[in-house]
Amino acid sequence: MAKLLIVDDEEKIREMIAKYAQHEGHDTVMASDGKIALQLFMQQDFDLVILDVMMPEMDGYETLKRMKEIKDVPCIFLTALGQEYDRIYGFDIGAEDYVTKPFSLKELMMRIKVILKRENKSTNRIIVNELVVDEDAHTVTVCGERVDMANKEYELLLYLLKNIGNALTRQQIISKVWGYEYDSDDRTLDTHMKLLRKDLKEYGNYITTIRGVGYRFEKEI
Repeated sequence: MAKLLIVDDEEKIREMIAKYAQHEGHDTVMASDGKIALQLFMQQDFDLVILDVMMPEMDGYETLKRMKEIKDVPCIFLTALGQEYDRIYGFDIGAEDYVTKPFSLKELMMRIKVILKRENKSTNRIIVNELVVDEDAHTVTVCGERVDMANKEYELLLYLLKNIGNALTRQQIISKVWGYEYDSDDRTLDTHMKLLRKDLKEYGNYITTIRGVGYRFEKEI
């Protein structure tokens, strides 16, 4: 569903959150301090960061400020601090939410769900497990890794995903992606579909060929 970066200097808390998040279908990456978290943040794409405030060397506030300079990703702070000033400061530098320790894992997952739902609506993203298409950024990521593809493959993927689970005829696909006036045989579509499957790696298996009809992007395999 989403890729989470979990940052806390307490190993037990990191692993506890990761285990529960994985049970909910999320992919997780863990870091024990802010410096390691920043390195991971620069190397990979994350949908949400769960960030402890009180950490040695670089606290959560400084870590989030540096992350925001790289990319704007929603963050939930974990903290034992309960003062109003601390919460206001966290929101002021860009946190989406605050969870005070000790906390309920179920409640944390619900807060994550609400934030991700809001983010996906505002950024026009289509998510199928670990396949993410961001229409605003015109990007495709598979398992957190950016996939570079030709424009026609991107348009083809977008059309399939917006009709996920539905059988699409060859003519429907050609008309939408290449235009109604396009005049060519079916080999052009088949060639681009082959390239798209290759670009999507394991998610290429989600594209089913329907003999005598066309193609369908499956909801699950």
